[in-house]
Amino acid sequence: MRNATRFADHRRGNLRPSRRHVAVRAAQNRRVRRGLGSSSMADAAGELRLRTPAGRWVLLATVLGSGMAMLDGTVVNVALERIGRDFGAGFTGLQWTVNAYTLTLASLILLGGSLGDRFGRRRVFLIGAVWFALASLMCGLAPNIETLIAARALQGIGGALLTPGSLAIISASFHGRDRGAAVGAWSGLGGIAGAVGPFLGGWLVGIDWRLVFLLNLPLAVLVIVVAIRHVPETRDPSAAPHLDVIGTVLAALGLGALTWSLTGLGSGTTPALLVGLVIGVLALVGFVVVERRSRHPLVPPDLFADRVFTAANVATLLIYAALGTVFVMLVMFLQVVSGFSPLQAGTALLPVTVIMLLFSARAGALAQRIGSRIPMTVGPLVSAGGLALMGRIGPDASWLVDVLPAVVVFGAGLSLTVAPLTSTVLDAASDRHAGAASGVNNAVARAAGLLAVAVIPGVAGITGDAYTDPVAFAAGYRVTVWIGAALLVTAALVSFVFVRTGRTSTPDAAADPDRFALERCPQCGIDGPLVHPADRADDTP
Repeated sequence: MRNATRFADHRRGNLRPSRRHVAVRAAQNRRVRRGLGSSSMADAAGELRLRTPAGRWVLLATVLGSGMAMLDGTVVNVALERIGRDFGAGFTGLQWTVNAYTLTLASLILLGGSLGDRFGRRRVFLIGAVWFALASLMCGLAPNIETLIAARALQGIGGALLTPGSLAIISASFHGRDRGAAVGAWSGLGGIAGAVGPFLGGWLVGIDWRLVFLLNLPLAVLVIVVAIRHVPETRDPSAAPHLDVIGTVLAALGLGALTWSLTGLGSGTTPALLVGLVIGVLALVGFVVVERRSRHPLVPPDLFADRVFTAANVATLLIYAALGTVFVMLVMFLQVVSGFSPLQAGTALLPVTVIMLLFSARAGALAQRIGSRIPMTVGPLVSAGGLALMGRIGPDASWLVDVLPAVVVFGAGLSLTVAPLTSTVLDAASDRHAGAASGVNNAVARAAGLLAVAVIPGVAGITGDAYTDPVAFAAGYRVTVWIGAALLVTAALVSFVFVRTGRTSTPDAAADPDRFALERCPQCGIDGPLVHPADRADDTP
């Protein structure tokens, strides 16, 4: 009778909780606020607040994780001249030092996001951090250019697991009201890492270029420790039951064969290179066929049925092809021809990142008032003018008089372009395909840089040991600059003809925090897609 009465009181809410129960719940709440322990991390998934210690730990882990991959994309360019000199490598070897990383990253980044959704974002993020660290160690200890290229390819695999996971973890872990601010903080801090990268790389290369890769080891250890202790595990319960392995293999084979063939064609045509071109084209055609027939495609085919979405990605391809070429060639030119130290050359592109951080959000707001067509037309034209100024840099160049004005104009054009471009991509896709649209645009941007570095130097006559001859390299550099300018002008024409003149939509921060955050994040389209609120789920820690 007493037990029945207690049960009835409990059902009616009349029974006061015991002191032990209150103490246990208070302890659990403290652990959630502090982000300690696996159980607290499970409870905190989707409910973290940015101003709490738990939220700051998650932000730290994701910023450092994506920052490692970002640093490697910038600091290696500064080291290329020293790497080539130490290994006695030709320019093809230096191209592959850049492209081996980009190839595996671009080919696998969509699969990396799918793996996180299915098997756990924290788990895949941690595997990526460990993998990236081991590959960085191999890069730092490489005895020859061939080993370095192989290790760079392995680095790209780690980056494909690490990069999309960082943004997905933030989107899945933070409360809806804080998610936009968390993504903004992640973007800003990541932008600072990108800005510091060339400066840090130039300083490290002045000591020993191997430190550029070995720097990742302590960063990776910190990422792993923080992620294990403080990052909640999340999965997508509606994730596809089967991974698109065939599509991934075909994409990697197609990009790899094309990159290998196009890189080699700069030195002459051979039957093997022509066979490689055919294999690459057939593999990419096969990828399109597989995606159209797959029940769970990496790239939803109906995305490209929208003319504006297709045009925005064509513009992305052209813009990032120019961007990838400039970031490699200018830094090498300043060292080989103008006599800049690695530190001076590394800081040459610093104003681009600073300008992007300061003005990209304003450009996005402008596009919401007047539409994306004008910014996406004017921006590439301004950047093309910056490249024209870069073509005037000579052997006796001054950083303040010759380099800085060109870089500022180039960066101003990019800051006017990137945010409206992201908004256009998202506006052209349905809400259910917003994440996929961002991921596709991400892959297109990376593939653009990959193919540009493979093709443009050879077209400009920079092959073999030409990069060691200041006169020959200067001539080839000017050709690459004008090719880049032509690509940007073409991107402006594509935008003017195909992008709508109407205003872009203005997402509500409370109703759709993911889309709101993504459209205000200038680097999100490059670092990986967000997940939707419905995708946030905690299965098992």
